Amino acid sequence: MRHAYRQGSPVRPHIARLTLLSRRCYSSSTDVNADAIRQLFDQVRNGELLPDDAVNRLRHLPFEDLGFAKVDHHRALRNGMPEVIFGERKTPAQVAGIFARLAKHGGNILCTRADSKQFAAVKKKVRRVEYRELARSIVLHRDTHRYGKGVIAVVSAGTSDIPVAEEALVTAELMGNEVRHFYDVGVAGIHRLLANREALTQARVIIVCAGMEGALPSVVGGLVGVPVIAVPTSVGYGASFKGLTALLGMLNSCASNVSVVNIDNGFGAGYVASLINRL
Repeated sequence: MRHAYRQGSPVRPHIARLTLLSRRCYSSSTDVNADAIRQLFDQVRNGELLPDDAVNRLRHLPFEDLGFAKVDHHRALRNGMPEVIFGERKTPAQVAGIFARLAKHGGNILCTRADSKQFAAVKKKVRRVEYRELARSIVLHRDTHRYGKGVIAVVSAGTSDIPVAEEALVTAELMGNEVRHFYDVGVAGIHRLLANREALTQARVIIVCAGMEGALPSVVGGLVGVPVIAVPTSVGYGASFKGLTALLGMLNSCASNVSVVNIDNGFGAGYVASLINRL
């Protein structure tokens, strides 16, 4: 229908009506992901949308400048998940502003390292938003599609490691994975871990959060044949050096399937595990 775009074409009014209709349909969902872009291309190809209108819809695709932040609306298309907000040291108004702009483009939204004041500010702007207190995360969970091909297991050595484990769990869930958690199964009582050995072998990726000497990832790595992502936590007495001892121990693991993220970086572990689980 290329002739429909020519000046003076008798079918141009018809195309204009279709364009107006498609605008109305599209305005209710502006999720910037691969499916939305394909839909846009199909509308242009079928003559339901003019090329200039398609360009206008993609105008804010790279990023949107809020003055204090440049919101990356392109990230969902590139990485499969919208930009994640790091809440620490941001004002409640800044977090709420970024969260609200991301929410207008659809999909799941996550803000890590957030507090109750930031959550209160977000809740005034965005419906259905939740605060996961243990994970210190503000979440908007709208897309329940499962993108992961298997189970991600999240393991914590002790109860004190659970907040970091919960950050990993929330991240993996919002990225579309089935997640199971195994808490307080550290090496001080190794029988607690071994009691869950069969369940762990069914996971496709395992995240292990541990402080103190950080031994648990090596033990788990020796029991399973899948990637193990180790997360050192800042839990322990003075010689743990706020997680540095656990970090060095995990980096020196003799289990070949163990890789390591930064101290207390549950988000990074959940993100990488999700990418692995999509392959």
